[in-house]
Amino acid sequence: MTDQAAVPRRARPSARESRKAQRAVGPAGPAYITRAIPPYELLSPEGLAAVERHADRLLEEIGLEIRGDAEAVRLWRQAGASITDQCRVHVPAGLARQIVRRTAPGEFTQHARNPAHSVRIGGANTVLSPAYGSPFVSDLEGGRRYGTIEDFRNFVKLAYLSPWLHHSGGTVCEPVDVPVSKRHLDMVYAHMRYSDKPFMGSVTTAARAADSIDMCRILFGADFVEHNCVILGNVNVNSPLVLDGEASRVIRTYAAANQAPVCVPFILGGAMGPVTTAGGLAQCFAEAMFCVALGQLERPGSPAILGNFLSSMSLRSGAPTFGTPEPALAYFAIGQLARRLGVPLRCGGNLCASKVPDAQAAYESANSMWPAFLAGANFVLHAAGWLEGALVMSYEKFVMDADQCGALHVLARGLALDENAFALDAFREVGPGKHFLGSRHTLANFETAFYDFELSDNNSFEQWSAEGAQDLLARANKRWRAMLKSYEAPPLDPAKDAALQEFMARRKAALPDETA
Repeated sequence: MTDQAAVPRRARPSARESRKAQRAVGPAGPAYITRAIPPYELLSPEGLAAVERHADRLLEEIGLEIRGDAEAVRLWRQAGASITDQCRVHVPAGLARQIVRRTAPGEFTQHARNPAHSVRIGGANTVLSPAYGSPFVSDLEGGRRYGTIEDFRNFVKLAYLSPWLHHSGGTVCEPVDVPVSKRHLDMVYAHMRYSDKPFMGSVTTAARAADSIDMCRILFGADFVEHNCVILGNVNVNSPLVLDGEASRVIRTYAAANQAPVCVPFILGGAMGPVTTAGGLAQCFAEAMFCVALGQLERPGSPAILGNFLSSMSLRSGAPTFGTPEPALAYFAIGQLARRLGVPLRCGGNLCASKVPDAQAAYESANSMWPAFLAGANFVLHAAGWLEGALVMSYEKFVMDADQCGALHVLARGLALDENAFALDAFREVGPGKHFLGSRHTLANFETAFYDFELSDNNSFEQWSAEGAQDLLARANKRWRAMLKSYEAPPLDPAKDAALQEFMARRKAALPDETA
């Protein structure tokens, strides 16, 4: 006789397990989120005007230096700015805002090679993208190590497979086993070959940005690229109030090709900006608006995203901190400012300083992601995988974060108020004092009634023990490995693939093997 106590309670796959199996074979979620809930409005009109006024004063009185790009300085001079010390641009109050409002689109579509995965950026839409820029990767067995091109491809595949991530991202980790002068080609190709979601290109030099765009011309067709956005470039300001010439050239390269620069001041309060949140907010808005305007001076009407990276730091140690309340307040305000300016907004996502996917990682990430979402961010970078202040891309945290992103899809839909939602028929069937578990209404809604976190365990202690007593980290490790095992590449036109590889071979042959 079988010892029933030793047998797991479920003898066959549950509906939850069936849904998990379906998600493992490819993306099944929406192309992007369209929010039915309003963004949070923190500041009054008077408060917003005060921030705008101080941003204007920074641009006019202090000015912003463009170092090493005479053409960008010339464009600003031609637009009406005054120039001192050859490269410090003083923008008259209101001019940058006027330039942006006059021509920058409030919404645009970034096209994917699979049209079903094209995303709409701006308005009430939110696009979730993986973390970006980590030199290290980690997993439960391998620990912390330098990233490789194999890791890079793995994260592209995981983002492709996740139904809750809408974007393939950009530098999802640094593949340090490929020369720095050539790795941008391998990274862009990986996005094109192993996913059919939209992606980001190189921003380390203008030449590498141009290579990224040229590869898009091969994939999408030159005429299509001329008239449509197919690639984003995430460009950081050298805060405070400096735009490196290479960065300004990258902005102009993307804009000139009608592609979208994501203009992002990188401000840690107390280091690259003041310790006061309002001062950092005004600085961030001034720098980002200046960069968006530069793109419009290069090509009026080209798409752009106003970004921000406003975070805090420990004034005792100088280390970056995440999930603190001050950046959350800044997110709410920058969301309002972007909507007043009329351009899409980029915020950070699941940010944390923790070295491992633990409770600190969870609460800091939640404290970062929720404000970004409620602020109305249109493009959320770093939505999955971030550890150790962006130094590490974690396989386990990637799938943990993606699980949390799924819940945001449900939240964004808001509260249904139709006949089914009020469930009057269920009350009629059940009556007083009985349960709803077997009612027709429950049976009709049970698969979609509540969001089911894939990685959470809500079984009994006995069942959890019988199934291996695994904690969340072990379950996440099992999950990402199963996803990669199930991966199948989306089809790519062989002629385009061959043309891309020929382009890469030609460019690599012309480039030296630089390692730094």
